[in-house]
Amino acid sequence: MPTMSSTTADLTPDYEALVQHFDEFATAEVAPRVQRMESSPHAVERDLALLMAEQGWFGATIPRQYGGMHAGHLAKTLMIQRMARASGAAGAILQASQLPVSMLIHFGSDEQKALLLPQVSCGDTLLSIAVTEEETGSHVLGMETTARRDGNDWILDGSKVHIGNSHIAHFHCVVARTASADTAGSRALTAFLVEHDRDGLTVEPHRPALGLHGFTFGKLTFDGVRIPEANVIGEVGDGKDIAYSSSILYGRPNLAAVSLGIHEAIMECAAGFLQGRRRYNGALADLPVLRDRVGDMKSRLMASRDLAHHAVRMLDSGRPCDDLLINSKYLNHKWAVQSGQDAMELHGAHALRTDYPLQRLWRDVQHTYAPAGTGEVQRQRLAETELGAPPIQWSERLAAKTSLFLPTSTAA
Repeated sequence: MPTMSSTTADLTPDYEALVQHFDEFATAEVAPRVQRMESSPHAVERDLALLMAEQGWFGATIPRQYGGMHAGHLAKTLMIQRMARASGAAGAILQASQLPVSMLIHFGSDEQKALLLPQVSCGDTLLSIAVTEEETGSHVLGMETTARRDGNDWILDGSKVHIGNSHIAHFHCVVARTASADTAGSRALTAFLVEHDRDGLTVEPHRPALGLHGFTFGKLTFDGVRIPEANVIGEVGDGKDIAYSSSILYGRPNLAAVSLGIHEAIMECAAGFLQGRRRYNGALADLPVLRDRVGDMKSRLMASRDLAHHAVRMLDSGRPCDDLLINSKYLNHKWAVQSGQDAMELHGAHALRTDYPLQRLWRDVQHTYAPAGTGEVQRQRLAETELGAPPIQWSERLAAKTSLFLPTSTAA
């Protein structure tokens, strides 16, 4: 178990051992699959997801009483980061599988947790989270998918898009509208567990995207899907809180970790290229004008890593840190894209060749912008923490269920 000294800048030996394990897995299992995934963008990568599930990694933050690792958010971040360093798609599969765990840990009934969390922990069950819709995007309260009561059941109608792991998940954690438009938005939504093989649920065929080849994020259509009352997550009307808290506590740091891993790969790719290319009786890396550009990239990478790790250390400590989690997602993507553009320019025409890994990294990092909120959404949330009434601190309200080190209370 990581020690309290993990709140310092350096990783403890426990975390370093985890990183070594993650890197060994990435070298043995992820890297050899990258070329195949890139050459088959229409294919869904199932084997890699199952291999990571067998490691128990989808249960990184699940308590031990349910068979989970209870390793914390820093360990989860390192895990995603190192997978994404080898393959953005692998990092995306891993982060998307862990995101819906938040719904069950924080809002699931005792029966739901007892049934599903052990299955997730051992890798037998994969989850997805289904909130986003075609017409409303990040505007959660504007969603149009509905769930209406019918006796002891609920009937779901509508569709969800950009659903990570849509084609390999066994359960979808779906948020739908359960009240009319004139009901207060904060209580108009409810979350449900929907089995992948329910009648009326259709998963649209996988379509290849710009990057993250091997990762599937598709469309779910619900046409009169009937589910029992026992599949409601939390209470009726908790959907908004469930969606928002999951996005803050898991979505933002998970996406930051994917960006960070790709950023590391971009840095390594650029440095290796400049050191290997000969010009003017030396290497390109010897030219001051290019070293200046690399210095900028290194500065961004160091700041990105510090920001991502500090935010989840705070989360592991049970301290209020919503703004740090939001900022980490925002800046890790922004800085990785900037370094990616620098690397593309440093490569010159070689950046356009598909036999160079850089073009894959550049395509992959574009995918961490929109999930869990675009840059505009992140800036709006950060502004809310500075101006007017501050929003709910989900890290303060819910983190105790997964915290490794709870802050000590002191008398006034």
